[in-house]
Amino acid sequence: MAMLKREEMSVVPAASAGDLNALLGRGSEFEGKLTFEGTVRIDGKFTGTIVTNDVLVVGEGAKIAAEITCGTIIIHGEISGNVKARSMVELHHPARMRGNVETPVLMVEKGVIFEGQTKMEGVEKAPAKPTLTPVNSPPIR
Repeated sequence: MAMLKREEMSVVPAASAGDLNALLGRGSEFEGKLTFEGTVRIDGKFTGTIVTNDVLVVGEGAKIAAEITCGTIIIHGEISGNVKARSMVELHHPARMRGNVETPVLMVEKGVIFEGQTKMEGVEKAPAKPTLTPVNSPPIR
């Protein structure tokens, strides 16, 4: 398995380099459908479809042209295609995202290029209205 730099390992939430299930390293290319459990990191080129309920990490040198459905995606590289994330999407500099994003939590770091639309599902639309007690009524216990 390729060695990860210390700063790259910190981008994998709650996982160390040993918890990585698969790595598509720099210089490699893959076309097709990728389904997995756990954490997968892509540093090469990928074209196709990615489906998981877990974590996808897109390294700084990665170029992905895919429709992605995942739990969490952490992006440092390039993505062309739509992303649906059940938990969150993180875009870190120097990421380039061209496509639509659907997620309840979106984090975009300064310097990221994002071209597309965002739909944030699972966000409370409005806080509940407080119940008012009439002025002449005794306090509610």
